[in-house]
Amino acid sequence: MESQEYAMRNVMLTLNGRAWGIAMGLLFGLALFAATNVLVLKGGPQVGPHLVLLAEFLPGYRVTFLGSVIGFIYLFVIGYGVGRVIGGVYNRMVGQLG
Repeated sequence: MESQEYAMRNVMLTLNGRAWGIAMGLLFGLALFAATNVLVLKGGPQVGPHLVLLAEFLPGYRVTFLGSVIGFIYLFVIGYGVGRVIGGVYNRMVGQLG
């Protein structure tokens, strides 16, 4: 009986790393996609002087619609990795508690 309780506790306390990865990837990617497109639609002589600095870290990224798609892909991959790490660290910590 105790092993069933232990198994149920582990199932309830663990996180799905893939789900966290997808959620974080979408969050990061959509945030950059939205920020870039808001600035593109807003227009002006110099569009997004601070956001354009991301091109140093994300090759191919520009403050354009195509750049927002490229940035979305980059940040989705980065966010996926961050989510997987969060899920893995959390699951390892929960495993040590039991």
